[in-house]
This record gives sequence, structure tokens and C-alpha cells, in this order.
Amino acid sequence: MTSTIRTVGIVGAGQMGSGIAHVTAVAGYQVKLYDISRERIEAGIATVSGNMARQIASGKLDEKTRREALARITPADTLEDLADSDLVIEAATEDEAIKRKIFAKLCPVLNPEALIATNTSSISITRLAAQTDRPERFIGIHFMNPVPVMKLVEIIRGIATEDATFEAARAFVESLDKTITVAEDFPAFIVNRILMPMINEAIYTLYEGVGSVEAIDTAMKLGANHPMGPLQLADFIGLDTCLSIMQVLYEGLADSKYRPCPLLVKYVEAGWLGRKTGRGFYDYREDPPVPTR
Repeated sequence: MTSTIRTVGIVGAGQMGSGIAHVTAVAGYQVKLYDISRERIEAGIATVSGNMARQIASGKLDEKTRREALARITPADTLEDLADSDLVIEAATEDEAIKRKIFAKLCPVLNPEALIATNTSSISITRLAAQTDRPERFIGIHFMNPVPVMKLVEIIRGIATEDATFEAARAFVESLDKTITVAEDFPAFIVNRILMPMINEAIYTLYEGVGSVEAIDTAMKLGANHPMGPLQLADFIGLDTCLSIMQVLYEGLADSKYRPCPLLVKYVEAGWLGRKTGRGFYDYREDPPVPTR
């Protein structure tokens, strides 16, 4: 544990927020988990508990550590409940307007010394920081999904981020037994700047009829040694998230190579967002999942 950070507030109890709560509690921090309803917070804590049970089964965690870590996670019913946090990590939907609203409500209740981090996967850290009362104490800490499994965390400074904030963030992430990569504040940073256009290109390959869902995923798994195909990966990430990152790249870099594939737009408009909605490039209502085109 880092000496300056003891209590960590997390805004958002979804896939990313619950994963961040999991690794932070295991590392010995007190965690306060906030979402817009008690049901969502409880669902997030249940996810943490289930994922820890899986870690016990695979020998990565013991029962005592699991019990102690779960005891460190407290539900926060209001943002005011995060008032005594030393660090608050925002892990809400990848939507700039939602994030801005959260920071507007969060800043007035926090200790002036508290650090604020965002887990955004694509949005400008400088622009988000400017919405707060402490841009110098604001930083991007971008965890990879699924958080308990993935070793990498991107740290991104905004133009105003102070050295002390960066060092505190680095020490915090290292205490979680993660590996850090430092990215500059450009749209989508490093991982998604490279990964999302690849996924978008895979969707164009499907859209143009070059190959079927199965052919594209098999080609990349066996031809490029990827652990999962790009369309399967898109379904895992969420097609709405893939689309919003491509839009950030397209608008932020003004280059036509980042134009989201019309087929990706169509799937999102249909509500076929991937695994979380039961349908995306695969239909998860079948076992095993079957391609949808």
C-alpha cells in the first residue's frame, strides 16, 4: 500500500469498476464502491466475490485473502460517502457527458488533497481534468479488461497533472502488482489506438464479404497467434464501447482511416452489443455461441 493512499473510492460498479475494486481490495486498500443504485453496487460486489472464487479454484488466491478483501469493500450509496477517499477512480460508461456530470458532483464533496483518476479508454485527460477543481491532481489510470487477469495499466498525464500526482498514481498501480506503460494524452492512448482500428478493420472485412465471422476469427487466431479473434474480442469488450472509441479516434485525429465501419454502427443501433446483451457478432443464447452472419 502507498503511504498517501489508504482509501480508494470507485465510481461505477460495472465490469471495469468491480474489477478495479477487486484488485484494490486484494492489495490491502479500503474500497468504497459507488453506483447509481444499491442493486448495481451489490451486483458489482457479487461479481468480485465470484471472480475471487475462480481465483481460489485456480490457486491464485486463498480463502483468507478473499474474506479479508471482500470485508474491505463498502457500498457507497451517495457520492458524499466517498468524501474521505484519498483517491477516487471514475469507471463509468465511456461517455464524456456522463463523466463530466460525475466530476461536477464529486469535486465539492472531496477533500481538497484527494486525487482523482479516470479509467477512460480514449477520452482526453486534459479535457476531463479541466472539468474539475483540481486539474493538477487529476490523472488517467486505464486498466485493461478483465482487470483481475490483465497485467497492464496505462498511466496518462493531462497537461496540468503535477509530478507528485503522477508518482502517487505510479506507486498505487505498482502496489496492485500491475505493469505500467506511460502514454501521452492523445485519443485512445496506446492500446486502443492500435487495437480498435484492428477490430474496426476486421468488421470492414466482414462488411465487405471478404470472410465470414468464423473465417476472420480463425484467421487471426491461427494466422497471427491471437488468443481470441477480433470479432469475438469486440463482443467481449462491448460493441458500444468499440464504437465510442472509434468515434473519439475519428473526431480527435480527423483521419478517414478511423471511420467506424457502418456495420458496427448498425449492430449498436440494433442493441446487439455483444456478450452483455446476448448478441453481437455471435449469438450467445446458443451454446456454443453461433455467428450472427
